[in-house]
Amino acid sequence: MEYFLEQLINGLTLGSIYGLIAIGYTMVYGIIGMINFAHGDVFMVGGFISLIGIVAIGISGDSGTLTIIVSLILVLAIAMMLASAYSWTIERVAYRPLRGSFRLAPLISAIGMSIVLQEYVRVAQDGRPKPLQPIVTGGHELVHSGDFVVRLSNMQIIIILTTLVLMTIFTLIITRTALGRAQRSCEQDMKMAALLGIDVNKTIAITFVIGAALAAVAGQLFFLRYGVTDFFVGFLAGIKAFTAAVLGGIGSLPGAMLGGLVIGMIEVFWSAYFSVEYKDVAAFAMLAIVLIFLPQGLLGKPEVEKV
Repeated sequence: MEYFLEQLINGLTLGSIYGLIAIGYTMVYGIIGMINFAHGDVFMVGGFISLIGIVAIGISGDSGTLTIIVSLILVLAIAMMLASAYSWTIERVAYRPLRGSFRLAPLISAIGMSIVLQEYVRVAQDGRPKPLQPIVTGGHELVHSGDFVVRLSNMQIIIILTTLVLMTIFTLIITRTALGRAQRSCEQDMKMAALLGIDVNKTIAITFVIGAALAAVAGQLFFLRYGVTDFFVGFLAGIKAFTAAVLGGIGSLPGAMLGGLVIGMIEVFWSAYFSVEYKDVAAFAMLAIVLIFLPQGLLGKPEVEKV
């Protein structure tokens, strides 16, 4: 039971990070009906910017608590701004000119942008993994049974609480603000939204920026939690987050978070009780099984063709 509880905490932590990335996929798809396959690399860029900022400021686990908090918030703000600039550029260069083209053109363009970001970081920072000593340390003992101790680290608490807070904030934005109404209008009918005075290009650009900001948060949390990053980490994390978005119901904000948690749980529990080499196979197999019986995902709505 103690081992199960520890893996449950690990699954919630990893799933929260996947969920934050998946929100970016589902928001973009919900409006323009296209998958931004460069989104995972924006997550990677956010992690690298956090690494550069942390090294530049000189933050370490020996720094004072207030210094660590202020420094990490400053680094996070910079990472969110730069990642958002990258994502805005992707939308402006790779999506907007191809919005009226055949559906495969933006997909190919997004894959190209993904490769560009990967190679740019590989050349600029070289291809070796970048480790980092733990900065946020400490935790709480939940269960102590013999030699086995179930711990909830402070970093895990930060990840789970940050995810809950951001999920609440962006749910309120989507449901109760003018921007949210504009996004939902563009999702239903982009041409009619434009006729009613909504700036469609601006709304889509802001959606890309919001998704990138969340990916940057996930990038910093992932780096602080697992202590290593490299130029290729965004590819696999992005594929899993995309899987989470589809599993939860592409276009559904709560579905993206639920899908992230499910993928995180499957990956962690499979690694703990079976073979770690096949954890990715288990996650993608679960996606296939769910889509066979629920093609719209766990919380998605069946797509109705407009006539």
